[in-house]
Amino acid sequence: MWVRSTMVYRTSFLLTALGNFATTALDFVAILLMFSHVEALGGFGFAEVALLYGTSATAFGLAHLLLGGMDGLGARVRRGSLDGMLVRPVPLLAQVAADGFKLRRIGRLAQGLLVLGWSLAVLEAEWTPLTVLMVPVAVVSGAAIFGALLVAGGSFQFWAQDAAEVQNSFTYGGTTLLQYPPTVFARELVAGTVFVVPLAFVNWLPVLFVLGRDDPLGLPGWVDFLSPLVAVVCWVPAGLVWRAGLGSYRSAGS
Repeated sequence: MWVRSTMVYRTSFLLTALGNFATTALDFVAILLMFSHVEALGGFGFAEVALLYGTSATAFGLAHLLLGGMDGLGARVRRGSLDGMLVRPVPLLAQVAADGFKLRRIGRLAQGLLVLGWSLAVLEAEWTPLTVLMVPVAVVSGAAIFGALLVAGGSFQFWAQDAAEVQNSFTYGGTTLLQYPPTVFARELVAGTVFVVPLAFVNWLPVLFVLGRDDPLGLPGWVDFLSPLVAVVCWVPAGLVWRAGLGSYRSAGS
């Protein structure tokens, strides 16, 4: 329904999608400006950083396209308009995810895919069947990890009601963090993205394997292949938090 209503106004859709594309592209422009002054960032060349950027932006763009409706859960709780969803014979999580579906978010996804495609075309890496397979696996697993964070962050709104910025710090902030090489950050921060909030499995560890580089923490090589498993594990606490948050919800009586 949301897609059909969006396509009624095709010009508006194209303009908003282009605006979304241009807005998110500014992050890559910042990287371009950095490389106009330096030849490497944390030991990584421009094409290598573009690969990090492309995988992170594509994974988040895919998750945000499918689950971006979680951003508005807090507003629905405050307005009491969530009650109407609870009486419909459709799982609430699916309704919230599709609520106000914004097809223009495809602009962020397209921009990430464009950079990812360019980086893969120019990158001088030793391509093997395993490294080639690692790229799409990392993107899909990364989208699932970001999706779990969106659900967990949205669930937090059942209690906080107006703390979307906390959720954004892990999702929008996370994708920005992952656009840069892990070698430019403190070792403690990198460890936090592996053992606390496993953002490193979105692209840092898989891309380091593709590039044939060691990770800053000296982890065993098999850890680079854990992204799909980590993505599945991330959905367990996300589902539990969602159920706990929904159980604590008190109807507004509307």
